[in-house]
Amino acid sequence: MLSYLKSPSLGLFCAASLLAMTATLARAGTVVTTSPDGRNVIRVETSATGLTYSVSRDGHPIIAPSPLGLRFDAGQIGASAVDVVGQKTITVNTTYTPVVGKASRVADHYNQTRIDLNQPGPVQLNYTLIVRAYDEGVALRYVLPQQPGLPETLKIHQENTQFNFPNDYKCVGSNIGRYDSSSEAEFDPVKASKIRGSNRFMAPLVCKTGVENTTFAIAESDVRNYPGAYYAGRDDGGLGLATVLPPRFDSDRDLRFKSSVLATLSLKDGSAQTPWRVVMLGDTPGSLVASNLIPTLAEPSTLTDTSWIKAGKSAWDWWSHWTIDVPGAKAGINTATYKAYIDFAVAMKLEYILIDEGWSVGSSVEPTNNSDVTRAIPAVDMPDILKYAKSKGVGVWVWVQWKQLDAQMDQALAQYQAWGIKGIKVDFLDRNDQEMVDYYHKLLSKAAEHHIMVNLHGAYPPNGLARTYPNYVTQEGVMGAEYNKGTTRITATHNVTLPFTRMILGPIDYTPGGFRHLTPEAFAIQKRNSAPFVQTTRGQAVAMYVVYDSPFVTVADSPEVYKKADGSWADGAEFIRDVPATWDETRVLSGDIGQYIVTARRSGKTWYIGVMGNEDPRDLSVPLSFLGKGRFKARIHQDGADISSLSVSDQAVTADVTLNLKLAASGGAVVVLTPTK
Repeated sequence: MLSYLKSPSLGLFCAASLLAMTATLARAGTVVTTSPDGRNVIRVETSATGLTYSVSRDGHPIIAPSPLGLRFDAGQIGASAVDVVGQKTITVNTTYTPVVGKASRVADHYNQTRIDLNQPGPVQLNYTLIVRAYDEGVALRYVLPQQPGLPETLKIHQENTQFNFPNDYKCVGSNIGRYDSSSEAEFDPVKASKIRGSNRFMAPLVCKTGVENTTFAIAESDVRNYPGAYYAGRDDGGLGLATVLPPRFDSDRDLRFKSSVLATLSLKDGSAQTPWRVVMLGDTPGSLVASNLIPTLAEPSTLTDTSWIKAGKSAWDWWSHWTIDVPGAKAGINTATYKAYIDFAVAMKLEYILIDEGWSVGSSVEPTNNSDVTRAIPAVDMPDILKYAKSKGVGVWVWVQWKQLDAQMDQALAQYQAWGIKGIKVDFLDRNDQEMVDYYHKLLSKAAEHHIMVNLHGAYPPNGLARTYPNYVTQEGVMGAEYNKGTTRITATHNVTLPFTRMILGPIDYTPGGFRHLTPEAFAIQKRNSAPFVQTTRGQAVAMYVVYDSPFVTVADSPEVYKKADGSWADGAEFIRDVPATWDETRVLSGDIGQYIVTARRSGKTWYIGVMGNEDPRDLSVPLSFLGKGRFKARIHQDGADISSLSVSDQAVTADVTLNLKLAASGGAVVVLTPTK
């Protein structure tokens, strides 16, 4: 029997209870792994023609028998006769504590089967399929050990993992269609039968099975030394998805492809493993929103000191184009402006300010010969700004272009740490081939060494790295508020699609906070300028701070819009000031993709409810049974007399109460539930 792959995640085996261990020599057989609650089953079949798997929930098929395998230069696994030479099933039941995120304690509870396989042929190949079944879904990955007949480096030409569908599911996905992508697009409805081999869907593809509200999503986790995946229609035209790996780009971002080699796996350390291929499962679309399956599957962090990783909200200059009142100076990329933003952060009790593009020498969206990310332009006195920020208790983040940072990474990160920079926003990564995946790991690891948090923009979809590198606190890879500048694409429907799709994988730096509102009808003819508008209500603007996951979250608009003419706070500004950015517990109470969402989050003993709807006005009933014992004061902020106002009321409630909320078109609401004596 092959030895276990040595990794920190498998170190949990010492706490696991052994369920069964068998060794067989059979060419045809079935290996079944069931989730702890008994509802999810992943079945692996071996036969004379190859290796397949299938997935069911409550006895209903979710994934029909689907092929498995890899094709590399030295051979191919999975597509021909294979023998099971050993299998071992264990149970792991433990918890971990994320530093920041949507829960302060997460269960890591699964049954796992390790299936050791031998593939006869001119070159006999030994490999392992690891299968896990959680209550929230299932996952599998390949492990290839070092062995005679294989080179130390395997050149991967194709991954043959498929997700075959037994029915013509109604799905929602983002067909990016290309490999050099910032992963910023709509998630549109699509029938499974309409997915073509030429499509390139990014993770996740979310589908409803038609059995009650059962919903599943195709995704990946723990991508390391391997490219990220896209998903296309099957070559044979059948229902389902094929895994597509992006080609390896030239390192100079010239999009010519190096060769047919899509990935390389090194066996020098004894073995190599592929990412987890994941099927998330839930009784409702909201079940996937609350799930932590993707980060749970990733390699745990090895950091021992995480005290410097702190969630928070940030003032931001770019979206509103430096439209801030700067006494005695002109607003722009200069010292006086950023001191004014620091003062605004103090007034709003924001933990951070974010200095965006333009502060460093040669700052650009592309590399330049004169760029230097360790030096600020003459108009920006970075030591003075940081000294002032520290005196006010405000942390500072800065923007950098990824290639410029890569050229000076060690020097730059050391300089930022010496300055006292709390975090960096790294931009324009725009691809997920193996070189870029390796860059993520290098950057996040080195940033952690210098106690620097990271926000990645133009980033590929999350795949669990927030658990491996807890300083990786948020990322873009989402079509967010910046698209209100120059487009009409950020609709209420889009906004209430994101939580059920892109956000189920990890946090989204949507950059909320837009406080200039227009109806969709007026917005369509509104000229875009330096003071951008949104086509949703004030209620939806504040609800984003509860509904959207992002432990580092911007307050994106101009400081003046958060105040009224008399100097008092504008409607909703005090809520943004006080709402947390990290949570102890998250529950999705109700909702549907592209329709509406009701999310409840707990911070300490206080609960926050965020409600967002699409273009249809609606009345919602929100039961408070999740509160448990005790009495609470509910402060309710919901859509007011016009698109830019809120109606605020207080109500004494218990767990027996059902709140009735009224949402305007493209609207929203928030409720703060505070325990009372």
